[in-house]
Amino acid sequence: MYPNLYYAFKDLFGVDWKFLRVANTFGVFVAISFILAAVVLTAELRRKSKEGLLQPTEISVVVGKPASVIELLLNFLMGFIFGYKFIGLFLMGSAAASDPPAFIFSSLGSWPAGIILGLIFAGFKWWEKNKQKLPKPEERKIRFWPHDRVGEITILALVFGLVGAKVFDFFENWDDFVKKPMDYILSPAGLTFYGGLICAAIAIWIYAKKHKIGFWHLNDAAAPALMLAYATGRIGCQVAGDGDWGIYNSAFQVDNIGKTFPGTIENYNSILKVDSVYFLNHHNTLAEVPHAYFPKPGALSFLPDWFFGYSYPHNVNEAGVRMVNCADKYCNQLPVPVFPTPFYETITCLILFGVLWFFRKKLKVPGTLFALYLILNGIERFFIEKIRVNTHLNLFGFHPTQAEVISTLLVISGIVIWVFLNRKAKAIPVVDSPD
Repeated sequence: MYPNLYYAFKDLFGVDWKFLRVANTFGVFVAISFILAAVVLTAELRRKSKEGLLQPTEISVVVGKPASVIELLLNFLMGFIFGYKFIGLFLMGSAAASDPPAFIFSSLGSWPAGIILGLIFAGFKWWEKNKQKLPKPEERKIRFWPHDRVGEITILALVFGLVGAKVFDFFENWDDFVKKPMDYILSPAGLTFYGGLICAAIAIWIYAKKHKIGFWHLNDAAAPALMLAYATGRIGCQVAGDGDWGIYNSAFQVDNIGKTFPGTIENYNSILKVDSVYFLNHHNTLAEVPHAYFPKPGALSFLPDWFFGYSYPHNVNEAGVRMVNCADKYCNQLPVPVFPTPFYETITCLILFGVLWFFRKKLKVPGTLFALYLILNGIERFFIEKIRVNTHLNLFGFHPTQAEVISTLLVISGIVIWVFLNRKAKAIPVVDSPD
């Protein structure tokens, strides 16, 4: 596992660049997922615009004005923060690099680097605006197509998506959150996808309405992008080991350096007793530890053992038991291998992305591709929850997970939207063109 880029570069390239500790692996893949989603969304919105399905809007802007005091101050502030914290991380030596998250959220930093970079940012803004300055500022009309707004849409999705994902994670793990709120708030792990999806969708809906972007066409363009982003984000979960794994597979066991190999139920019961302190910290009794005995099927013998049970050595959550001959910060692995559900979801969602990409031109009723996305995403997540570790709710005698409830609602919503939009399209009379 690579909790941050420092470990990835050290293992893959043999370099010891401690400043890379600040780059959390999961965060890097989240950033990549947003970039890929923006590329796909731009391509789809541009295609729809060429087909006449989306129209531009005009806005009035004043050009030729010099930089305002507010603009200069904001740019100075951005530069100062970047210099004070991120450049300060490199300048303050191993004490900061050993625990970058703690350093970032502390009051420590480099004042000279912050002030110098702040002045550079402000100076560049002044130069840029001064270069475009006119003797008399003018008001001009600028035409914006929907695909020109993908940058703003991506930023909205990033901000509200991360906030929503974090807040929903608090509710999903409420008991632990109440006990250790700051640990959850400052943790680089712990993001609930559906929380991010719901909050980002609300923010983008308001944005689309304000700028008169066709709501259903925007949703259809976003459907393949969302599926691809989810698949990419799950790579980050797998590589970093952020806790989004499955239940224990009692048909496998792990050695003290993280290698998975077949075991027996007797081996599993023995490990429960040996590492009972760890298990009882998470469960009331050893009998309540969730597991499934699933040996490698003969037809899938070509697959590696870790495909069915993985111990997530060096995981970013530092969950599990201590590994031997490891003296760094991330030296834990799970005592029993678990189903690597993030990897399963990556494979599944890449296939589903292909399905959506195939149907994107074939479904002519606006909104139906998005309805199909809701159905496929809901089904995928509902079934993966059967082997995932998650907090269960108590609803009228049933005990589903939060994700099972939301995924069920997504499937129902997708079916309702599909039926409603198709019936609405059939009800619109076709006007024959005059001869």
